[in-house]
Amino acid sequence: MNDIKSGWDVLDAAHQALRTAAGDIPRDGWGLPTPCANWSVAQVFQHAVGDQLGFASALTGEPGPAYNPFEPTGELDGDPMEVLQDALSRSARAWADVDREAAEVPTPVPPHKMSPWSGSTACALDAGVHAWDLAIATGRPSPLTPELARPLLKVAREIVEPLRAWGAYAPALEPQEGDDDVAALLRYLGRDPRHA
Repeated sequence: MNDIKSGWDVLDAAHQALRTAAGDIPRDGWGLPTPCANWSVAQVFQHAVGDQLGFASALTGEPGPAYNPFEPTGELDGDPMEVLQDALSRSARAWADVDREAAEVPTPVPPHKMSPWSGSTACALDAGVHAWDLAIATGRPSPLTPELARPLLKVAREIVEPLRAWGAYAPALEPQEGDDDVAALLRYLGRDPRHA
């Protein structure tokens, strides 16, 4: 399978993390619970796919997901890896075409217009954190590295608070002594890094 690259290093790394985490889901693992309250592995997967399509759609005007990513059913149609690969390819192609010198680009998350770096990194934040959710739910190692977590935390601090009020993120957890960059990101997003 030929993975399409966006040319944005953080986004490409997050896409690869999501691709790996999804590829590691065992056949009987789709119903497992995840760090996302009340969502199964299949629902987090659907949400992550839908969000990548949403970012692509905001940039290109092409159709977005045919369902509400915030109300995933957990019922998967087709081969999951083909579905994911299509979404990641569409997202990567859309970001590859973005003018890096543009003042702002459209995004599906508030404030709905961001700098190209922030927009691509917000897209990466979604892919990266849900890669972590899927990996932890299925007993796999965390796909997040400090190098990936640092820029994701920077953009999270730009966009998460309004989304938290809407219910998209749980309340932040208190930082703990000894937290590394990955733990700091996870706690800010309302996730307990001790799941890892």
